[in-house]
Amino acid sequence: YISITVIEARQLIGLNMDPVVCVEIGDDKKYTSMKESTNCPYYNELIALYTILFFTFFGTLVGTFKMDVGTVYFQPEHQFYHKWAILSDPDDITAGSKGYIKCDIAVVGKGDNIKTPHKANETDEDDIEGNLLLPEGIPAERQWARFYVKIFRAEGLPKMNTSIMANVKKAFIGENRDLVDPYVQVHFAGQKGKTSVQKSSYEPIWNEQIIFTELFPPLCKRIKVQIRDSDKVNDVAIGTHFIDLRKISNDGDKGFLPTMGPAWVNMYGSTRQYTLMDEHQDLNDGLGEGVSFRARLLLSVAVEILDTTSPEIFSSTEVHVESVSNISESATGKIEEFFVFGSFLEATMIDRKTGDKPISFEITIDCILFSNIMKCNQQVLNYFHLPYFEKKPCIYIKSWWQDQRRRLYNSNMMDKIADKLVSDSMGQQAKQIRTQVKKNTVRDKLKLVQNFLQKLRFLADEPQHSIPDVFIWMMNNNKRIAYARIPSKDILYSIVDEETGKDCGKVKAVFLKGFGPAGWTVQAKLELYLWLGLNKQRKDFLCGLPNGFEEIKATKTGPGLHSMPPVGLVYDMKQVFQLRAHMYQARSLFAADSSGLSDPFARVFFSTHSQVTETLCPTWDQLLVFDDVELFGEASELRDDPPIIVVEIYDQDTVGKAEFIGRTFAKPTIKMCDEHYAPPRFPPQLEYFQIYRGNCTAGELLAAFELLADLPPLEGPTDSERGPILPVPLGIRPVLSRYRIEVLFWGLRDLKRINLAQVDRPRVDIECAGRGVQSALIQNYKKNPNFSTLVKWFEVDLPENELLHPPLNIRVVDCRAFGRYILVGSHAVSSLRRFIYSAPDKTSNNWATAGADHHVMNYDKDKKKKKKKKKGGMEEEDEPDESVLDWWSKYFASIETLKEVCPFEYSQFCLLLHVSYGTFFHKHNPIRLTNTSRLVYNKELESEYGNFEDWLHTFNLYRGKAGEDDEHALDDDRIVGRFKGSLCIYKLPVSEEITREAGFDPNMGMFQSIPHNDPVNVLVRVYVVRATDLHPADINGKADPYVVIKLGKSEVKDKENYISKQLNPVFGKSFDIEATFPMESMLTVSVYDWDLVGTDDLIGETKIDLENRFYSKFRVTCGISSSYSVHGYNSWRDPMKPSQILAKLCKDGKIDGPHYGPGGKVKVANRIFTAPTEIEDENGLKKQTEEHLALTVLNHWEEIPRVGCKLVPEHVETRPLLNPDKPGIEQGRIEMWVDMFPMDMPAPGPAIDISPRKPKSFELRVIIWNTDDVILEDDAFMTGEKMSDIYVRGWLKGQQEDKQDTDVHYHSLTGEGNFNWRFVFPFDYLMAEEKIVISKKESMFSWDETEYKIPPRLTLQVWDADHFSADDFLGAIELDLNRFPRGAKTAKQCTLDMIRNEQDLPTISIFKQKRVKGWWPFVARNENDEMELTVRQSRVKMSKIMTVLFSMSLQGKVEAELHLVTAEEAEKSPVGLGRNEPDPLEKPNRPDTTFLWFLSPLKAIRYLVCNRYKWLIIKIVLALLLLIMVGLFLYSMPGYLVKKLLGA
Repeated sequence: YISITVIEARQLIGLNMDPVVCVEIGDDKKYTSMKESTNCPYYNELIALYTILFFTFFGTLVGTFKMDVGTVYFQPEHQFYHKWAILSDPDDITAGSKGYIKCDIAVVGKGDNIKTPHKANETDEDDIEGNLLLPEGIPAERQWARFYVKIFRAEGLPKMNTSIMANVKKAFIGENRDLVDPYVQVHFAGQKGKTSVQKSSYEPIWNEQIIFTELFPPLCKRIKVQIRDSDKVNDVAIGTHFIDLRKISNDGDKGFLPTMGPAWVNMYGSTRQYTLMDEHQDLNDGLGEGVSFRARLLLSVAVEILDTTSPEIFSSTEVHVESVSNISESATGKIEEFFVFGSFLEATMIDRKTGDKPISFEITIDCILFSNIMKCNQQVLNYFHLPYFEKKPCIYIKSWWQDQRRRLYNSNMMDKIADKLVSDSMGQQAKQIRTQVKKNTVRDKLKLVQNFLQKLRFLADEPQHSIPDVFIWMMNNNKRIAYARIPSKDILYSIVDEETGKDCGKVKAVFLKGFGPAGWTVQAKLELYLWLGLNKQRKDFLCGLPNGFEEIKATKTGPGLHSMPPVGLVYDMKQVFQLRAHMYQARSLFAADSSGLSDPFARVFFSTHSQVTETLCPTWDQLLVFDDVELFGEASELRDDPPIIVVEIYDQDTVGKAEFIGRTFAKPTIKMCDEHYAPPRFPPQLEYFQIYRGNCTAGELLAAFELLADLPPLEGPTDSERGPILPVPLGIRPVLSRYRIEVLFWGLRDLKRINLAQVDRPRVDIECAGRGVQSALIQNYKKNPNFSTLVKWFEVDLPENELLHPPLNIRVVDCRAFGRYILVGSHAVSSLRRFIYSAPDKTSNNWATAGADHHVMNYDKDKKKKKKKKKGGMEEEDEPDESVLDWWSKYFASIETLKEVCPFEYSQFCLLLHVSYGTFFHKHNPIRLTNTSRLVYNKELESEYGNFEDWLHTFNLYRGKAGEDDEHALDDDRIVGRFKGSLCIYKLPVSEEITREAGFDPNMGMFQSIPHNDPVNVLVRVYVVRATDLHPADINGKADPYVVIKLGKSEVKDKENYISKQLNPVFGKSFDIEATFPMESMLTVSVYDWDLVGTDDLIGETKIDLENRFYSKFRVTCGISSSYSVHGYNSWRDPMKPSQILAKLCKDGKIDGPHYGPGGKVKVANRIFTAPTEIEDENGLKKQTEEHLALTVLNHWEEIPRVGCKLVPEHVETRPLLNPDKPGIEQGRIEMWVDMFPMDMPAPGPAIDISPRKPKSFELRVIIWNTDDVILEDDAFMTGEKMSDIYVRGWLKGQQEDKQDTDVHYHSLTGEGNFNWRFVFPFDYLMAEEKIVISKKESMFSWDETEYKIPPRLTLQVWDADHFSADDFLGAIELDLNRFPRGAKTAKQCTLDMIRNEQDLPTISIFKQKRVKGWWPFVARNENDEMELTVRQSRVKMSKIMTVLFSMSLQGKVEAELHLVTAEEAEKSPVGLGRNEPDPLEKPNRPDTTFLWFLSPLKAIRYLVCNRYKWLIIKIVLALLLLIMVGLFLYSMPGYLVKKLLGA
């Protein structure tokens, strides 16, 4: 189950866009709603999918983000919380970031619980760079890279068609062709590419490369390479291989990019025989462990980081396929002849179903195989074994592979280092580390070693091995029954010991397992010797076998026969031993019967021998002796490495065969003839062995095993009662002592029907080690499910070592008519340790010492009002008024997050309550405690207080078989009821001091001062605060939740108050229900989804056991408040005052006190506490009281000796909501608390009002005075000069439909605009959450309005008006009304730095300041980028990376005035929109050119000519005059000269 909450997006690149987010996983796609006209939409929408992860913006694609689901799952808590995903454009990798999406992603498997992290400060979350959606270690700046996957050729492909089809084709075409048409498909980062199809080829050659373009390092860790068979109907996978990029790269200082090959990779899957319907096709798709070799593929992987600035780069991320040149044969290594030798020393535990037919074993490496046939003729119990006595059959295979041994050698060396680390961590190194390790650093050191070990194991896995794994198959009548897969590196030989595989040349126990549904059952056990190495090194291939054999050569004669490997071995040396299996007991066994219990017996297998224990409730105390066990080989070899013992636990059924429970393995302690049977090795100690059933645990076995060459006598007599059965001898069996087990029988709860009949007269039987006790019979379960007799006891012999205690069984039976008893359910208490009684520590009673602790409360008696001065000595802040504080103020202050405490309220409230610093509030007087508990628990109260099982324990009763599920997740379905009671175990005789104590009741044993279990009437008051992260229940990805409270037969439905389309609803409700304990003690709080048509759906529910809470010593009935007040929102709500509660606790605990003294002191158990003694009533009058003193003691009750414990404080608990239809997956969380008041006590006061706060109505008045330096967009019609027709648009986020525009300032030639225009935005605002509340219908078809809470953000945009086309967007600014930079005083001081360096500038809140005036910049993307970007004014740290990605340009400046008034103030002094009445603004003084030129052309021309071109005209006129004068001069000069010359 995958849940993605898309919270918001920021800095999206695009003009005035309407963004929508699409989330894609596999083939599933889900969309958020569309947000209009914004580059920073706020969604807060949850998308849930049950299935690489894409975020994309659809319509015109803005950008995408990809991540594989595995990366999320392997994060801490399986989630990313409030992180920013960087969007990139897949079609243009040169473009940089396209924006950010803030989201939560969680991936939940069965049984995983998602814990919502501690909410960080919102300003921290808005630090985009510091909160990127990237795993740890991935850099924020990722580069684009090309991933080249070259596919060369494949070998060894299996047949993918039937022979009949081949014969038909041969008949028609006349040629015999290979029955496979392969191609290779590669998946990476959500994209796939494939090669061409090679028709009819078992050895296809492609020589093609598939190219992916993706950011590096990629967030997808694996490349999936799959060979597929092309088919007209349906393409089928032949084999799959996953390349883990982490294994072929290194991110360290001496790192390298992912690089692999050219190398052969081996593919494994289902068996090679072709069948039309392959039931194991999943194995070929890479799901599960392959059971056979399928093919091998020659490929290489390379990565190239791209230089995105290069002009010739191809900028799309589409997958490309290109052909590449052929590769030389030697590129993958020299081909060598390899030799595999195997010898079967033993074949046992062969299932009886397969044992009566001829059996053969087949060993394969690649497609080369060797088989050996044997007939079973020996049966031991339910198993057969093959008659491999003195003669051991052998096999060998020769094959040719590329010599890549060096890689496997390195892998083996690292494996051995890791094994040494594991074994030595408890050895010498541990002793050296111990000196540096202190108590608090143990965990850190251990984690360090484990991380190192994990890294070694990771490195040891070699991705480029060329030699395929070895498969061993057991065949029965040529049908494959079972297999084992042995990695080739484990049996690889090297002349250097460290490089040799761990199982090379060693006898190893190999268990053959079936494949398919019964995968965990063992079909056979082999003792197998394997050796793999170069043929030329094979002279040593027999050296690891047990000594004392002769080789049997093949009967054929011929040259070179002496060098042939043997076909068999004959042993003439054997050792005879006696095996003693000391089977003591088993515990925590898997429930194998429909009754929910087991009748277990154990089968012990050693070599070809087998014995069985008797069936007893699992304390067998039995010695199994195996005489004449023959083992082949030398004695010294056996001592160092004895064969393993297999113990299988079965459940005995009266009818039918025994059912398998689990299996465990053990190695015996060996005693040779020359050793003495003496400590420390002998006699062996009992130890626990973990029993496994497949991959999951199924219990533990307590046993010891010894293998003896000469036989010491068995100590102790044989058990005459049990006939020939031998008990475990005295030296090995535990030392027993007499114990008494006292049982508190309280009652039974929630018993389900048995055989359709209700349980009416139940009884509880307790049994331990063959002894037991029965409870009194409950005469009428419906009327009163409690027992009449509370305490009973029995005596039993138990081991003194607590670890060896047998389990205790609790069985509930129903007494039916005619003396019939029917088992209702049972519970096995596997560990009795927590019920062992320990006498109270005497030293703790010596508290009457002179230096008694004093807890001094510093009570501020100064009644002067302390006024805080503001920065710069401006006006003083008033003292907070208590009338504005309510329960929610207290709640938000208790949550340790500034996200929910707005600065306004936080400053008022710092006097009130901040739990983490231990202050609480009483009429403006801060009182400081040394230790005050939290108010809001982010988990269930039970987990904080040990399920309230301080004396009353709850045991779940089970019935029916346990599920086969890996995690026993179905155990909840087997619960048929609960037994409430307790146990007390102590050694006899008991000390007299206890029994002599005053008021000791011998009938109650150790359960003194326990309340009686008679029915009691209680008023239960349930407060439901809110629910968070609910699972969507409607198609639109939302829910309409309401609360249902159920207790016994009472049910309260709050259906009419459902909250429309909300996943984080605030309920703020309290419900009163009267109940009678114990009949009605399970409270169920459910959240349902309201539906207009059909039945309402359950979203989730939580169950609370009120009875355990009611009787707990932690006093959960009503939380102890931190302060005592008689009026106001913080008034004391328990009907008992603190002094009464303290007096009762002292009386019940038999301790001295309380003694109130003068000077505000109280003494309890010789401890003195001090506190104030005055209280103010509603009228402000002071009076004396002892309640503060008593409350101080109650808040420190855990410090009182002997009886002290932490009393539950006033609190809100957070409980997970679960749905029975989706077990193990949290459906959301609910915050609530429960108060309980006994009806025989004074009635409590009215419930606290926790109804949700109503948002306060405000009006934001924004006056746009002027603009300046606005970019000029148009050309003037007459003159071609740059100009703009400016207007300003504004709106509050979430209210885009109410956007307002100024009038147009035409023909601005300087970018200056004059408006004097007023926008008025009314809105509702929640102070505590800093959110605007908007209620509107989602669409015309919506039934009712939906409430949205969004941050208060004002958007102002500057536009250029056009007459005949769409207006041009020029720039924008977005101001967060809670935190925005103070405006500049003049236009000149207004720069881009107001946004770029915003983290260094002081910010202001309009909610504090009320009125602000100044200049702010309009910004947009630089012109040289392809698209413009409106960058919002946000609280983002604009670091270097941001500056690179978002190079902003100044598009203009706006002078604006923001004025915030409340709705009441707005009503008293109304204002008009624009420049209208009332309180009209004066008209702006605009230049004349703003008139249209065609209305008064002369005016426009005069302005244009005179103002703009005056000097130019003067210059032109002067120049013309000068030219005329020069012209006249030149014209008249000749005539004048002639006249002068002639003297005319």
